[in-house]
Amino acid sequence: MRDYFKLLRFIRPYIGKFTVATVCMGFSAIFDGVSLAMVVPIADKVLTNKKIIIPAKLPHLLSNFIDKINNIPAENLLWYMAIAVVILFILKGFFGFMQSYLMSDIGQSIVRDIKANLYAKFQELSLDYFTHKRGGEMISRITNDARIVENAVSYGSTDLVYQGLQVAIFFSIALFIYPRFVVFILPPLAILGITISKVGKKLRKLSRTSQEKAADINSVLYETIIGARIVKACNMEDYEIRKFNKINNDSYRISMKSIKRTLLLSPATEILGCLAGITVFIIGGKEVLAGKISFGIFGLFIGSLLSTIRPFKKLSQVNALNQQAVAASDRIYEVLEADPSVAESPSAYELKSFKDCIVFDDVWFSYADNQVLKGISLNVPYGSMLAIVGPSGTGKTTLLDLIPRFYDPKRGKILVDGIDIKEVTLKSLRSMIGIVTQETILFNDTIRKNIAYGKPQATDKEIEDAARQANAHDFIVKLSSGYDTVIGDRGMRISGGERQRIAIARALLKNPPILILDEATSQLDSHSERVVQEALDRLMEGRTVFVIAHSLSTVRNAHRIVVMDKGAIIESGTHQGLLDHGGLYRSLYSMQEIQK
Repeated sequence: MRDYFKLLRFIRPYIGKFTVATVCMGFSAIFDGVSLAMVVPIADKVLTNKKIIIPAKLPHLLSNFIDKINNIPAENLLWYMAIAVVILFILKGFFGFMQSYLMSDIGQSIVRDIKANLYAKFQELSLDYFTHKRGGEMISRITNDARIVENAVSYGSTDLVYQGLQVAIFFSIALFIYPRFVVFILPPLAILGITISKVGKKLRKLSRTSQEKAADINSVLYETIIGARIVKACNMEDYEIRKFNKINNDSYRISMKSIKRTLLLSPATEILGCLAGITVFIIGGKEVLAGKISFGIFGLFIGSLLSTIRPFKKLSQVNALNQQAVAASDRIYEVLEADPSVAESPSAYELKSFKDCIVFDDVWFSYADNQVLKGISLNVPYGSMLAIVGPSGTGKTTLLDLIPRFYDPKRGKILVDGIDIKEVTLKSLRSMIGIVTQETILFNDTIRKNIAYGKPQATDKEIEDAARQANAHDFIVKLSSGYDTVIGDRGMRISGGERQRIAIARALLKNPPILILDEATSQLDSHSERVVQEALDRLMEGRTVFVIAHSLSTVRNAHRIVVMDKGAIIESGTHQGLLDHGGLYRSLYSMQEIQK
């Protein structure tokens, strides 16, 4: 029950609408009961012209009302009933429409809120969260899980209230007319309640597994679409089809298990209801024959009992739907309640400028049990260029990821002008930093918007000036729509060198004092590398630059080069000094010279 109330938290902002919808459901359910009660005067007075006889002791007002009906001529009563039916169905239709519209509005609003909150949370979470989660799984939380919760709110909550009210009203009518007969339906109701409870617990487990399989399907789709080039290059289409079909079939089997259990509740409800109804029908029929109860009243009694079967069936389906929603809600709250590993201090203040130096003070870092950085200490003066080289997997990229606080050191600290970067706001810190990596990240938007991504308010002239400095303007104006050309998903409609120059233009436009270059030319051909390097040289002017270089020839002019191995700095100096030293740097440089 606690989990279900947690699910209902999504309704809290719309409690006013939900209250109005509930009132409308109440009137709609009452009109259902009144509609059935109209059988009594039609059957007893209009069709048979006999008096209405109720075995129960009636309140004074109701007793007088029935006496008046009994005294109305049948023909007059027929006209009254015709008018009453029209009015009744108009009111019932109005309240039915209002409750359906309001609940649908609440459901759609909740889906919108869930998607917005999840997306905002994804933006808030630290980078390490995304390294441990699959892209398809996170997409599934926003699409599939949100949809399941919407179904539970729009339809589940509606049916829970509306069908519950119907059961209460019809059961009350039956109980009021003949309390003794109601005893016969209590055992079937108890059996049904226990069955629904047990099936519901199983459905929640199956639903969570089903939602995880849906996330698996999304992940496979996401990976194979992103990696379509590699799939085709390696002739792995058949393998990927088999892999997808296996996950798809697993999802099908789990879904069918849930469906089977849900569908079994419907015939079980009908069978139990039928047994109770037949028993009451036989006993009550004798009462009618003996003249102790009128035919219309007995028809109302039987109709009321039988009318509880349909809402009970609906309620059993609602339970199944709610169990699925609770499982989806748990998965949604897993994200919403996750804490970012890199948190901004409540007392953080804005970093106004950078004028002196960046210091790494005995920095250690590890991913779980994997020690990546070991006691890194560096002093990088303003306006200087620091190159970081070394074999793959030595922690070079991780070291630079600590500067914009994508991760935080496990020990030690990083200082900008003597200020611990943990003491300043993330936004002000990252506004000081520009990043260009070997894996260029562009968006499926125009070139203009991609360049202005870090400075949305930039003018067209500023964007074009940045593109010229990045050696990108000439190829951009040759495109069909120039700066308004949409470059496709991840910028796949333009070449790698062109993508890299747009990324450099983006960094130039942002104009940050600190620049991080992570092997920015490693995947380019010689011509593209030369053009991009020229753009990088312009970008580096007057900035404090951190460079991870694959090609050591590109860092000859660095003010300082540090050589990393196994997470530690083992050499430090200028290009010539390190060559003269004869250590790992010289070995790496000589190897590259031989390969040329």
